[in-house]
Amino acid sequence: MSTHLTRRLLQLYLGLALYGVSSGLLVRAGLGLEPWGVLHQGLAEHTGLSIGVVSIIVGAAVLLLWIPIRQRPGLGTVSNVFAIGIFMDATLAVVPDVHGLLAQVPLTAAAIVCNGVATGLYISARFGPGPRDGLMTGLHKVTGRSIRLVRTSLEVVVVATGFLLGGSLGIGTVLYALAIGPLAQFFLRLFAIPDGAISEARKEPASGPAREVTPPAPARSTPVAEPTPRRAILPR
Repeated sequence: MSTHLTRRLLQLYLGLALYGVSSGLLVRAGLGLEPWGVLHQGLAEHTGLSIGVVSIIVGAAVLLLWIPIRQRPGLGTVSNVFAIGIFMDATLAVVPDVHGLLAQVPLTAAAIVCNGVATGLYISARFGPGPRDGLMTGLHKVTGRSIRLVRTSLEVVVVATGFLLGGSLGIGTVLYALAIGPLAQFFLRLFAIPDGAISEARKEPASGPAREVTPPAPARSTPVAEPTPRRAILPR
């Protein structure tokens, strides 16, 4: 049980840290950010705050929107708000901007793959969705619209708003939109924690006594024609 929980916690925080790193690398690559990153960068341009701090503020604001749609946050939800922004700013502090397509394209590709790995890690930990994902699923429940429609509508509004504020929109944004779905699906399967890990451990001790109860085999040694002894054995 403790090993199971330890693995989940490691996956959660490693995934969130890697997500922040990948988002920072997309900024340094300069070919366009993921949809919410476009909004964060646009707001950062106008507020003078770092993009990581803006990410934390937006995440907290989105979390408040959970209240009217009756979504419940988990440890992963709250951790998501702070961890991604912190690791994003840390990455931007140590990684310089790159110039020229020979450097920008590989860095963009690496960042997108890292983002897929991060998504698989922290979602598979099952400590609750991120604020933005929870908003999507909550709106899906409230409106009855499909997940695809709700997510697409949200991201179109987010990207458009971010772009108008000066956020970076480019080929990297398109590549991210096309690749993140398949990448996330692959890494979700790779890092999945089996549900039966605990239940199987609980079944183990139960199987032992069950085998010991079967020794009514000696009862078969009594003649079949005598029904009374059998009735006396069964209640015991």
